[in-house]
Amino acid sequence: MERFSAVARRPVRLAILGLIVALATGVPAGAQSMPAQPVGAQPAAGQAAPVPAAGVPAAGSYPAAEATIESPIDYRLRQGDEVTLTVFGESTLTPPTPLRIMQGGAVTVPLVGNVKIGGLTTRQASNAIAARLRHYLRSPEVTVAIFSVGPIDALILGNVRTPGKYTLPPPARLTDVLAAAGGLGPTDGDFPEARVQSPDGTVSHVSLQKLLHDGDASLNVSVPSGATVYVEAPSTFNVRVLGAVDKPGDVALHEGDDLAMAVARAGTSTQQYVDLNHVTVTRVGTDGKSEVHNVNLYAILKQGDRSQDLIMQKNDLVYVPRGQNHDMGGAASVLLLLRALIP
Repeated sequence: MERFSAVARRPVRLAILGLIVALATGVPAGAQSMPAQPVGAQPAAGQAAPVPAAGVPAAGSYPAAEATIESPIDYRLRQGDEVTLTVFGESTLTPPTPLRIMQGGAVTVPLVGNVKIGGLTTRQASNAIAARLRHYLRSPEVTVAIFSVGPIDALILGNVRTPGKYTLPPPARLTDVLAAAGGLGPTDGDFPEARVQSPDGTVSHVSLQKLLHDGDASLNVSVPSGATVYVEAPSTFNVRVLGAVDKPGDVALHEGDDLAMAVARAGTSTQQYVDLNHVTVTRVGTDGKSEVHNVNLYAILKQGDRSQDLIMQKNDLVYVPRGQNHDMGGAASVLLLLRALIP
């Protein structure tokens, strides 16, 4: 009976011993070892998260990334980005800190040296580094992940206040680049169109009238690093304004400007006796023949409907006649309207 009791107590001792081991190691007694999984990979249903090998950073062990991107799967790595590199089962080949992509697109990988990953996705970069490591390891498993996105360098040209190259924090959109350049330059009428050319040659056309004036945020496109933004400027041309104006001679106009703008730029002070009822515009047609247009600019401005005004063309000759003091068509109020057209 005493021998039977000792045998019966043996499983109890083993159970207590297993409980002690479990408390000391954190692994349940009798649990089977699980195969290694990539860092950051989701464990299978019903499994606990794997414990990384010694010296290999666990998922989330790096400091918080400085910036994130919207689509890390399709994102192409570039100079200035920082990536984490994990070589599973090889703690000496797994850098303890993120790697910065250098000029030229390379990172320095332990054992193999510089590997160019600029322009690749994270999956392609993982394969490229694994291919180099196969000279030393039988079947290396490599994971490259984005840690932080580098600054955005964008060149903006055209009709902006301060064109040039700007460095912006990611992610950068078209309005960010426009703001960095001080906003749009002088415009007449609707806002112009902007052209965004990515480093790979892809070109996007954006209506700034719809984006900035109408508030269509869907047109606020993302601007990748190395992109060039060009804002169209209104084309300019000269017309000649003579007669009762302050500065007779050539006047620079933008495409779409009308007769009122031409006269306003030439200047009509309130001391001038101006007959705006009988302004003439002489224009040479494509056949070489001259056409004379008589415009009642006073009536157009008085009614406030400039859609009835004559749109100017290159080399037009404008003549503003001098009026009499008692029947002067260019009354002071209309002259003030003209001067208000100049920004």
